[in-house]
Amino acid sequence: MRGLVQGVGFRPFVWHLAQQAGLVGEVLNDGGGVLIRLQSGAEGLMEALRGNPPPLARIDALELRDYTGPLPESGFHITASVGGAARTGITPDAATCPDCLAEVLEPENRRHRYAFTNCTNCGPRLSITRAIPYDRAHTTMADFPMCPACQGEYDAPGNRRYHAQPNACPDCGPQLELVDTAGQPVSGDPLDRVAALLKAGKIVAIKGLGGFQLAVDATNEPAIARLRTRKRRPTKPLALMLRDMDMAAEMVVLDGPARDLLQSWQAPIVLLEGRGGAAPNVAPNQARLGVMLPNTPLHHILMRALDRPIVLTSGNISGDPQITDNSEALQKLGGIADYFLLHDRDIANRMDDSVVQVIGDTPQILRRARGYAPAPLQLHEGFAKLPKVLAMGADLKNTFCLLANGRATLSQHMGDMQSPATQRDVRHNLALYQKIYDFSPDHIAVDMHPGYFSTRLGEGLVEVTHVQHHHAHIAAVMAEHGLPPDAPPVLGVVLDGLGYGDDGTIWGGEFLQADFRGYERLAHFPAIALPGGDKANQQPWRNLLAHLRAAFGPEADLRARFGPLPFLEAFEAKPLKMMGQMIDNNLNSPVASSAGRLFDAVAAALGLCFERQAYEGEAAMQLQALAETCLLDGGVYPVAIAEEIAWETLWTGILHDLSERVDANRIARRFHNTLVKVVVQNAFSIAENRSLETIVLSGGVMQNRLLFSAIEKRLQDKGLKVLAPVDYPANDGATSLGQATIAAARMNLH
Repeated sequence: MRGLVQGVGFRPFVWHLAQQAGLVGEVLNDGGGVLIRLQSGAEGLMEALRGNPPPLARIDALELRDYTGPLPESGFHITASVGGAARTGITPDAATCPDCLAEVLEPENRRHRYAFTNCTNCGPRLSITRAIPYDRAHTTMADFPMCPACQGEYDAPGNRRYHAQPNACPDCGPQLELVDTAGQPVSGDPLDRVAALLKAGKIVAIKGLGGFQLAVDATNEPAIARLRTRKRRPTKPLALMLRDMDMAAEMVVLDGPARDLLQSWQAPIVLLEGRGGAAPNVAPNQARLGVMLPNTPLHHILMRALDRPIVLTSGNISGDPQITDNSEALQKLGGIADYFLLHDRDIANRMDDSVVQVIGDTPQILRRARGYAPAPLQLHEGFAKLPKVLAMGADLKNTFCLLANGRATLSQHMGDMQSPATQRDVRHNLALYQKIYDFSPDHIAVDMHPGYFSTRLGEGLVEVTHVQHHHAHIAAVMAEHGLPPDAPPVLGVVLDGLGYGDDGTIWGGEFLQADFRGYERLAHFPAIALPGGDKANQQPWRNLLAHLRAAFGPEADLRARFGPLPFLEAFEAKPLKMMGQMIDNNLNSPVASSAGRLFDAVAAALGLCFERQAYEGEAAMQLQALAETCLLDGGVYPVAIAEEIAWETLWTGILHDLSERVDANRIARRFHNTLVKVVVQNAFSIAENRSLETIVLSGGVMQNRLLFSAIEKRLQDKGLKVLAPVDYPANDGATSLGQATIAAARMNLH
């Protein structure tokens, strides 16, 4: 059996079934997965395993062949693991199961209030794994010899802790310690003291499952403001942990899919409409809150000592990855946190919280990490015999991908590569994954952008294929939906912030006919200057200026035509002449067909983030939130479809509405409606002319649920098949998957 079959109670599950059926044989872990050897009865056992595997297990492949070696003479046995070529997956970390939680809450249980309680159905997996087979000696639990009681559970096939590698109890397992910023112990029960400190408005750094988290009372506005100041995170929304589903029902709007996600064993952060109950500076200018339920016994115990939600955000220095080491946390987070809740179990692999939103009834992963990574994707069988590829991903929201034996394994989300700490993290994880999966690539796939760290890192290895960014977005969705390497072309519509084009310009509003092997650019948004280069990504007013110059010309008198618009007054304080010269003379003003920068420009025109974005996508998120407050349809602005779309009539309509003092939320809604109409009309026209039946939607802008849901529905209403990201992000977090499948498919041609 291959798939997610190690560390999930699969062998004892097989043992139970075999005992019931009276089978003679054995079951063991090896590098390929779970190996079962039987005298007879294989077909019946296979049927039973397929029908009802353990909760965390996933069977991707099952092979049956003759065996002529020795077998036990009687009975069915669980035997020791053996090595071999690593072809199985490492199971993602799983939230506390109901059985373990019941033990933690039971005063008479020996694991009462023990923060590291787990079994084969829950607990740490990837975060503690150093190698496979997934045995205790290959995890960070190797430092904690089991006491006789735990060893007895571990050795008993009928126990749910049979070969639960992180198995521990208060007598033999990891321990908590609360210290101050000087590293001095604080007396008392650590979790009770943390609860009291949070109620008193203190900021506590908590060593969680995959890294440090910063916690503060989510109802205490001054305490949150202090956290934001210290962490230099002025406006980016902060995630909340809620005690239970009752608290969730009070604070956010819940439907069936949201309830299922919050209570799933992955326990992600879920973006949901807020009802109130949190301080307003938790998520400024946003209608939705990112909420999660406790995912470890530590969090369950802590939240039961509180009568309020807490902010629980990554414990890191701005721009760097989450800290995992105790001493590093004391050193780097000492200026942010007031106290530190530490433990002595090492974190082998850093894991951020996963983030999911629901569009209609469909969950869509925005950040794939704890609970989801590194569960592999079983590709179409056509990929099974293709060469092994390592794909390096992009420089934003980086992941890498290992493709081998028809499976694609994406790393967890690692962040943005401009940080040296993230670069070190990527190198560490690359080495670790290659060791864990015994993986040596035949080929490397990288982004076309010559300035990407991920590209340079990949180019220093074996033979390299350069993959266009938006082509990778499309291929990732095709791969997720099981298309074969020789699948016919689709029409991909990719809307994002930036991607290096094959003409040396920046792309970002693209209509590409594509298959796994190649693509053709059929239409795109207009290429608009980015005055100041990267500064234009941070300061929306620059994009507004560039768009207005492109739409109306450099000499246009907008005040005479539209009257005293608010942003024109704000422009008076800007170096417009110098900006104009930079654009006209192509000085540090690359052009980009970016959908993201169009959103920035429209947001700036409406006074949203005019001066600066404090985080990536802030202006677009505020524009979406504003549009969603408009209860009317809002109408559209006239824009003609074309190979290169022109925005002059769009801007004419927006400025006219501003001059007429139309409500900003209605203008925002009209802009969204207009973009929907442009995308749908262009896509339908191209599909009809090219006889294409399938549309792929991707790119970070497609995470805008207002935009995406309308585009998807209207294309489906026109009889087109729409494929979109579900289990892998629409943003750059899945480009490594696209790169890997493209490189493998191209190599199959040779």
